[in-house]
Amino acid sequence: MGKQKVTIEPVTRIEGHAKVTIHLNNDGTVDHAFFHVNEFRGFEKFCEGRMYFEMPSITPRICGICPVSHHLAAAKASDQIQGSPPPRPANLLRELMHMGQIIQSHGMHFFELAGPDLILGFDADPAIRNVVGLIQANPELAVKAVQLRKYGQEIIRLLGGRKIHPNFAVPGGVNKALTSAERDTILAGSVEAIATIQIGLAIMKDWAAKNMEDINKFAVFPTGYFSLVTSTGSLELYDGDCKLIDQFGQPLEQFNGRQYLNYIAERVEDWSYLKFPYYKKMGWPGGVYRVGPLGRLNVAKQIDTPLANEEFKVFKSLSGGKPIENTLYYHYARLIEALFGVEQVRVLLDDPDIMSQEILNTKRDMTGEGVGVIEAPRGTLFHHYWTNDKGQLERVNMIVATGHNNYAMSTAVDSVAKTYINGQATHGNGNGYHIKEGLLNRVEAAIRAYDPCLSCSTHAIGQMPMIIEMVDPSGLVVDRLQRD
Repeated sequence: MGKQKVTIEPVTRIEGHAKVTIHLNNDGTVDHAFFHVNEFRGFEKFCEGRMYFEMPSITPRICGICPVSHHLAAAKASDQIQGSPPPRPANLLRELMHMGQIIQSHGMHFFELAGPDLILGFDADPAIRNVVGLIQANPELAVKAVQLRKYGQEIIRLLGGRKIHPNFAVPGGVNKALTSAERDTILAGSVEAIATIQIGLAIMKDWAAKNMEDINKFAVFPTGYFSLVTSTGSLELYDGDCKLIDQFGQPLEQFNGRQYLNYIAERVEDWSYLKFPYYKKMGWPGGVYRVGPLGRLNVAKQIDTPLANEEFKVFKSLSGGKPIENTLYYHYARLIEALFGVEQVRVLLDDPDIMSQEILNTKRDMTGEGVGVIEAPRGTLFHHYWTNDKGQLERVNMIVATGHNNYAMSTAVDSVAKTYINGQATHGNGNGYHIKEGLLNRVEAAIRAYDPCLSCSTHAIGQMPMIIEMVDPSGLVVDRLQRD
């Protein structure tokens, strides 16, 4: 019998629709594993002809998980097209909504998407290795996790009128001021939110101490790292310069996000609809990089809030100050950012300007082009719009976090498959190779660590059951596993 292929479709506990194919050699070892994003990208094209000021309402419909990121990036691009820089209070309010997005997204990912693997185990029965199993295993923790996400969503709702697809940011500012009652409500919830995140940090660090062997062999590989930073090099999630460092932590570039096309190119592979961005000067694949929580903490020099900065110091000590390459530490970095998010909420609410009624710049000085850049929970997000003299979009370009991490996710899948499945693929009843479900789940976990949002990356939607198929060279399915 020749080479076999294992297909995992779709990958579970991620947003969107993808599959993995694992090609086996005759001896049951892994030849190569591929991460396929099989949703078609079309969102940019059908935005052409729309008015620029519609984009803050249109683009959040790409995704129900991180609509705020698209909402704010679109608004920032529209500010530039209109020539209307928002007043400072409007920027504070936008950042406040963004912190709500960071808190709810990171909290949901750690406790509800990654948590079942970490708390229940990679090899747990898939029937319970989910949020329902987490509730059964630790009801009190599950309730706290739900409340943490609710806190972030409530910030979004209070500002934008609803938790998903808010109506808040408009070109030149925002359409609603913050009330004293809303400010007090948000502040009151911050204490419990911080306490829950600290529980998550304790869980993560305890798990890491007990599973260091896995951490040190689970998709550990060198790349560059890319994120926004403040003027002093601190962690920045709303606005700042783009900074790129190499695999050794040495700075490569620091630039205004409006110039991103001078530094970033995108490669196309025939086995995925998702493109592969890379740093132009180093070419492909030498110029690949990672974004998101791990990327941001590798790039940052410090965090400007006290509790998060103390955790940041612990994080940095794990590698002696060099970039951390371990994929599973994305979960640790994500919690540190969530902690920063809640602390930053307090900082913003303590700023007197956030209660100002000066929330909109009505100036019009049309430029015809705008680039909005923001750190979405999953990493750096670019919205780039070109318009005609009437303000209609002639061209749209988006590079989302999941796209930036495409190479990393593909490499992680291949690495984990070769590390864990090699020697573990066994013949069964003459029908080809069989692989234990827990080993396949580790391949999925390599993708989940990056918290991909495939609807964002390909601008499509899709949902179907989890299917694993093993196919021989003739195309015959020799084994099949389905998860509803």
